[in-house]
Amino acid sequence: IGKIIVGLTEASKGNISFNGSPLKDRRNKASKNIYRQIQIVFQDPYSSLNPRMRIGNMLTEGMLIHGIGADKKERMKKAGNLLDIVGLPRVSLRKFPHEFSGGQRQRLSIARALAVEPEFIVADEAVSALDVSIQAQIINLLQDLQQDRRLTMLFIAHDLAVVRHISDRVAVMYLGQIVELAETEELFSEPQHPYTRALLSAVPRLTHDVERKRISLKGEIPSPVNPPSGCAFRTRCPFAIPECSEEEPVLTSVKGSQMKACLRNDLN
Repeated sequence: IGKIIVGLTEASKGNISFNGSPLKDRRNKASKNIYRQIQIVFQDPYSSLNPRMRIGNMLTEGMLIHGIGADKKERMKKAGNLLDIVGLPRVSLRKFPHEFSGGQRQRLSIARALAVEPEFIVADEAVSALDVSIQAQIINLLQDLQQDRRLTMLFIAHDLAVVRHISDRVAVMYLGQIVELAETEELFSEPQHPYTRALLSAVPRLTHDVERKRISLKGEIPSPVNPPSGCAFRTRCPFAIPECSEEEPVLTSVKGSQMKACLRNDLN
């Protein structure tokens, strides 16, 4: 989904819209402006930066493409301001990516994403390749940017503790399908879908304020290229019934803001 949003791959079916405009043809002028408003921070800070470009040129490249800044001097000034925002010295403008640590490179990736003044950022596993201490720094930086710049962010992650810390709303996916969608605290306190319950039961907890029995999922994970008929989760679901193999569930409201894609409405 993240790659489709930023235009790196095509959707096989369905549509995605941004501010009411469909994200389809990137070649026309209107789409160019839309994609300026959508940027991405990739998972691997070691392969997502061009090793042959100085940081100053890397940060100003997008500005030049989208006509931001009157001249090179103004764009470099903006690039220096971006380094201030992500906590790196301005002398970094003259350096190459290999001169930075993994955490610093991810800060540079964030600065590059901010360079064209976007409204929406896709953070694709943006902290999973970093040490835990560095993860916390990057997460705090992203949260500060969210508030200061009023950014909307799609934060893709598998670490549920990080997801709970940074997210306002969570979508749980299985084999490329959203199986549950809810406000963060609702989802973590009262998960509705069997897969969400199994995920949360595996998360270590320091307190036992909510009793949660470990749910073990048996069987092999099916191929996303050739998923099972009906509900894709049915082959591993402990609550599957015969109808699950015949009907594909759709997201349906269950309580509050929560939605789940499950035929079983009798699960407590």
